[in-house]
Amino acid sequence: MKTLSIFNEVAEVSLKTGIYICDITNVLNSLINRSNIETGNLFAAMIGSTGSLTTIEFESGVVNDLKRAINRLAPPGQEYEHEKAWHDGNGHSHVQAALLGPSVSLPVRNGRLKLGTWQQVVAINHDNRARRRSIDVTIIGIAKG
Repeated sequence: MKTLSIFNEVAEVSLKTGIYICDITNVLNSLINRSNIETGNLFAAMIGSTGSLTTIEFESGVVNDLKRAINRLAPPGQEYEHEKAWHDGNGHSHVQAALLGPSVSLPVRNGRLKLGTWQQVVAINHDNRARRRSIDVTIIGIAKG
């Protein structure tokens, strides 16, 4: 009889000054491998209010298109109420991260993320300084064997 397994671990990634987009697909697949879960679901959440997670085709053209789109939605250098309170220059970073969201939930099949041919999972730093980010990962499913 197969039983439900739950695996949790925090992945750490170093991200340059934003908008910086980093492919973390291999990091997540490595955690799935360590979890021994064959079929289930992976939930990943970026810890912090100026980072986000999403999926995209990780190639330079699309990455640059996404950066431009994010900056159009919440441009740096605009007046943000956050700036009036904290004077840290990253009001846009908070808004950008909130618009994209801190998490992704993806299927695990045959011991790997089930993604499209050109789809990768990316971590995004929106902050105006480099950051070491924690990504809390929970994998729930049926273990191999």
